[in-house]
Amino acid sequence: MSTREGKELRTILADTCTRLFTAQVTPQLQESAEKGTWPEALWRQVEENGLTLPQVPESRGGAGGSWSDAHVVLTTAGRHAVPLPIAETMMGGWLLAQSGLDVPMGPLTVAPSSLHSRLTLARDGNGFRLDGSAPRVPWGRQAEHVVVAAEDEGRPMIALVARSGAAVDEDVNLALEPRDTLTWHAATVVAAASGPPASMLWQLGALARAAQMAGGLEYLLAQSVKYVTERSQFGRTLSSFQAIQHQLALLAGHTAAAGMAAQHAFGVMDARGAGNLGEPAFEIAVAKIRVGEAAGLGAGIAHQCHGAIGFTYEHSLHFVTRRLWSWRAEFGGESHWSLELGREVAARGAEALWPHLTSR
Repeated sequence: MSTREGKELRTILADTCTRLFTAQVTPQLQESAEKGTWPEALWRQVEENGLTLPQVPESRGGAGGSWSDAHVVLTTAGRHAVPLPIAETMMGGWLLAQSGLDVPMGPLTVAPSSLHSRLTLARDGNGFRLDGSAPRVPWGRQAEHVVVAAEDEGRPMIALVARSGAAVDEDVNLALEPRDTLTWHAATVVAAASGPPASMLWQLGALARAAQMAGGLEYLLAQSVKYVTERSQFGRTLSSFQAIQHQLALLAGHTAAAGMAAQHAFGVMDARGAGNLGEPAFEIAVAKIRVGEAAGLGAGIAHQCHGAIGFTYEHSLHFVTRRLWSWRAEFGGESHWSLELGREVAARGAEALWPHLTSR
């Protein structure tokens, strides 16, 4: 596929996502999801439109697209605060495909979501059993299957297990999205194969959250501009005040920079091959740091522009800002990825820094 054809396809994909999410992701649906109702009808539409596995090969049940296609879907989903495990299904599906395993239909999640958790596989005849506990698993209670990064006698493995085989201790993040602890005791493994290490799952999570946050920032900018243009104070629209204009300019700058950092990381996944995350790891770290920083600053600016009304549950602003605050900390915050970048730069040596930067 040529570069032009790829851009045209992503334009169509973005239009499809925008139309679907604009029509279906209403404040009523978001409130219902926060109270624990699974939006089954929305999930079916997302899955039927091929938006859950855009970068997974067709031979494994995906759409056969690219990571740049996945970026379009995740950014749009973040902009609309879609209450579904789209990012987790993408990550899990890709890990299964990379390991030579088929991807099942239905919502997936991934585990562990912490670098400090370890899950182990034990051989049981021709199959495996899974043991261990994974805290803060996204959408753990509502996923049909869990894609697990585990070890078999020290060898990294990717395994597929039914969520019903896990004990679930329910919890939520600040955005009231499920973040549950899943515990397995000799659970039956549906399929398993040698695959990427758990650190790759961590990197994919950072990549996905960067795209979702970049989309959320786009919403904050559009919503803030709309509000200050319509709202008047002292006989003038808020947008006519220089202080407001200055804040919006800052928000626009952070939104643009964050969006480019995330988009570039996905582009590197396509250009350099995602089979070995050693190359895109630099861009993923940069994206998570830059977008996370912008998310914190951008949420503050958006709420300042909206005044107290932005904090009320009746206003839609908080659906996005609470997600930004939550996603910023998931799969490593800025401090974690800054340390990773610092170690990499130090290991390369001072003389290699500039050539390394200019070669990206």
